[in-house]
Order: sequence, then C-alpha cells, then structure tokens
Amino acid sequence: MKDLKFAASVLNMAILISLSISCSGAGPPGGSANLRGAAAGQTRAPCVPGAVANGKAPVAGAADPQQRLSLAIHLPLRNQAELNQLLHDLYDPKSPKFHKYLSVAEFTERFGATEADYSAVVTWAKANGFSVIATTPNRRLLAVECSVNTVNRAFHVSIKNYRHPTEKRIFYSPDREPTLRGLRVPLLQITGMDNYVLPHSMLQHKVVAKVAKGSGPSGEYLPSDMRAAYYGNGPLTGAGQSIGIFSFDGYLASDVQLYYSTTGMSSTVPITNVLVGGFSGACTTVTSPTSSACDDGEQVLDIVNAIGMAPGITQILFYEGSRNTEILNQMATDNVAKVLSSSWGWDPADAPSDEPIFQEFAAQGQSFVNASGDQGGFNSSTYAFPEVDPYVTQVGGTDLTTTGPGGPWSAETGWPQSGGGYVKGTPIPSWQQLKGVINSSNRGSKTLRNSPDVAAESNFDNPTVVNGRYVTGFGGTSFAAPRWAGFLALVNQQAEANGRGTVGFINPTLYNIGISKSYPGVFHDVTKGGNPPAAGGGSGFSAVPGYDLVTGWGSPAGVGLINQLAGASAVGGGH
Repeated sequence: MKDLKFAASVLNMAILISLSISCSGAGPPGGSANLRGAAAGQTRAPCVPGAVANGKAPVAGAADPQQRLSLAIHLPLRNQAELNQLLHDLYDPKSPKFHKYLSVAEFTERFGATEADYSAVVTWAKANGFSVIATTPNRRLLAVECSVNTVNRAFHVSIKNYRHPTEKRIFYSPDREPTLRGLRVPLLQITGMDNYVLPHSMLQHKVVAKVAKGSGPSGEYLPSDMRAAYYGNGPLTGAGQSIGIFSFDGYLASDVQLYYSTTGMSSTVPITNVLVGGFSGACTTVTSPTSSACDDGEQVLDIVNAIGMAPGITQILFYEGSRNTEILNQMATDNVAKVLSSSWGWDPADAPSDEPIFQEFAAQGQSFVNASGDQGGFNSSTYAFPEVDPYVTQVGGTDLTTTGPGGPWSAETGWPQSGGGYVKGTPIPSWQQLKGVINSSNRGSKTLRNSPDVAAESNFDNPTVVNGRYVTGFGGTSFAAPRWAGFLALVNQQAEANGRGTVGFINPTLYNIGISKSYPGVFHDVTKGGNPPAAGGGSGFSAVPGYDLVTGWGSPAGVGLINQLAGASAVGGGH
C-alpha cells in the first residue's frame, strides 16, 4: 500500500470548515459563513438562518412567549492541533500509535472542555432560568429546556415566527445572533433556537418496470441477497460487533417482525432502543410529529439491512431523538457500537457542533457511514449535510444485478439519483489529493471534498414495512448506508481476530487502496451510469473507471476488501 498521506495540515483545514458552517443553512450549499470570534459572550458559529438574516423570510408574528424550547449549549474542543496530529497517527500504519484509539475519558481529558469551563456554563444556565436536562460525559454540550421568554431574555434576542421562503409552513427563529452576558466561557454554538430546517430520510419510492433477481416477493432484493452479492458464503457474521443506527424517529417493533415473517427471513439479533434528549420513542412522521401516523419505512430497512449483511452481530443500538447533535454525541459517549450508520440529512443545521463529534468517532475507532443522498448531483437544491463532511464515509447508490436469488454479484451500474459532487466551503482532504484520484474523466474538484466514497445497491427493487404494511418498489442510498455498516461489522470481526482493533475511519485506507494495484480485486468498479440533479442547475457526473462522483470507488468485492482493511483472514474464507 502506498504511503498514507493523511496530513495534519489538511485536517486543520477540515476543522476550519466545520467552524465556518452556519447552524441553520445560511450561505452557499456547503454552509460557508463568516465566523465570529470566540470571545466571552459570543458563539463561534452564527445561528440565524440565512433567510432571516437576509430578509427573505417575512415575519409572521412573535412566537408564544410560553412556548417550550429544547436547546443544546455547545462548547468547543481544546488542543485542536494535538488532535489533528493524533488523528494522523491513529490511521498511519507506520505510526506506533496506529489504531491505539482513545476511550471517552481519555478524549475528554485531552480535548474536551475543562471541568471548570463546563461547570461555569451549567451555573450560568441555571442562573438564567434554564432547566438543565442532561450533561454529557465528554463535556461537549449541555441540554436545557426553557420558554421562549427565557431565551429572549438570556440571549438578548426576539424569537419570532416567519414564513418559510421555499416551503409552505411557518418556522420560528431568533431575529439576531445571541449574546450572553455574565459568561466568560467561549461557546461553539447554541442549537434548537429555530426550526428552519427539518430533517429528512433518504428513502425513495417509485414503480419501475425492472424486475430484480432477488429472493423476496416479486423478485425484490432482500438483505440476504446483499450479503451474497457483496460478501459471499464465508464464516464472517459480525460476531462480537454492535452497529449503531441514527434516527430522527421511532419505529414499531411489530413492523420489523412483519418484514421477517413476510420475507421468510429471521433474526435473533436484539435491538436496543436508545432514547436521546427525552425523546418518547413514538413512531410518527418527522415533518409533523404531533399529528401524524407512523412512518417507519426508513427505520425498518436500516435495521434489517444492517443485520442482513452481518447476521451474527451482538446487537443493534437504535439511537432515536429529535436533535442530531445530541444523538451523535450519545453515540460517541456510549462508544459501544464501533460502526454507525445514518440515512438522514439535515442541511446543514448544526454542522459546527457535529464536526467535533465526527472527529471523536475517528479518535475512538468508530466508523460513521452516511447515505450520500437521492437527488443526484449536488447543488443548492439537492445537497444536505453531512454529505461532504470530511470525517464521514459517504455511500452512494448503484443498480445491482445478481445471477439470481441468493446468487453472487453479476453487474452494477450507477443509480441515476445517487447523491454526489462537491459544495463550497469544504476543502479537499489529503486522501483525495493522492495522484490518480481526481482526473478529467471523473470531473472531480481538486480543491473541494468530493462525494461519495463508496456505493451499494439503491435501486427501486427493495421492500420495507411501513406501519403494518409490507411495501415494495423502494430505493435510495438509505439502503446503501446500512449495507455498508453491516459489511464493516464483518471487517471489524476479522480485524479484531487479527489483533488489529476496529478499522475506525476508513477513508484514508480506501483511497490508498483505490490507487493501488489491488483495487480491481477488492472493489466492483462501476463504470456506467450518471446522476443528473433532480432540481436546480448542473449536469451531474458520470460513473467512470476508478473513482467517480456517482459511486465513489464502487461496491465491496467481498473477502478481497475485507482482507485489505482487516488483514489476512484469521477466521476463514469467503466466496
């Protein structure tokens, strides 16, 4: 393998990216915005939505002063240069620190806010009328509840209702940036003061003429088909591993069982629900959680597809809540699931406060895979955070063909709706600067972070269950992300058997593999298809030999890739 060029200087750039993204979608697609200093009484990241700041969202009246809000007060990391160097060393095979990951306590001691600063923020919050709901072991954030009136008084803002400029709804937001008096601790961000952006899953539905060659009803693909296509019939099952799934909503356990009973599959893997930030666990529709029926198609498919690829894992930890940063932080502070999967976007809302958590994942040996989106090539209408985050493995979509039900991989093309491209404000990481990655054929950016990194089956030939109904014709990179999560559980099983520890943040290794002679034997290189954007400008990109902005390096070719990531098998064979 070629030298691992995971330079600390580029990581430094990535940190600056995270601090230049507004909390509610101001600025261009990548979220670039002017930063304020971290002086006492200020936050580093602006928190007023761009539509409010530029006057494009008309005022619709004052918010109810007694309306309850759930906020998170975020503190910045310390010793960033030291963390950059550590992340370099953890993923450099030549370093004596290679894969010697930190515990939560070690990460907090070296890079979290000091105990004194964290205590000062808690004291300030209580003194200003906030109810402290939760503190966090890594001292990253403080969860509080309060009335609109309390927010207005404590942060010297006026929470108002506004008409959304692009959606038919009213949202609330502060009318100016918050200021905090009497607190000498600099803050990173305050989230929860607006609901300008609503999260959405990457699940899509469409009736298509193509009939797949899967094992399910109507020939649709089941998770077992994905395991056969991308791994084979070897002995790896993910034994000893846990997978964490990120969700903005709950699900019905009966729907998971209905999926199995309808398809003839079965599973004994326990599913442990982790309710974050007071979330009730109810299954609703995210866009209208107080007055809607259960819509858990995304949640069910995430669970069954992760298990299907790795049927012997110890457990699924299903993290559900209403605020992304708090869900992510719970995943980090639990530090139980070493593979984490998300099929949601939130454009970019709390990007500055999410980025330090993605870094903590990497420092603790946790892999985070994310669906790259279902609207084709990125532009201001099709991109959603965190689809170009530099610490996340982005998973695009393909259209898979197998030899038959339960059969091996036969062919694959780029899925037309696979999210891919680049956006302003996110500099290219060093592993994408390796010679041979970006070229005139793939039309990738030489200055910005390109997405996706890898891909898997996402076409409209997959089933799920929604509120007691088994449904077909579903697709999306929603399916691709948990499939990669399951695959990485297999990788971790073999890596730990080899005494190497979990693989953690895999991108530096993936790109070195991609430009090496071993690439053809470890990836299915997808060379056909394109992803024109579903809305907005641009033509999208084409799948080409090697890396591209439709399918990344392609889909996993079973044991070959596992051996590259985990070392030669100490468990057994594969295909």
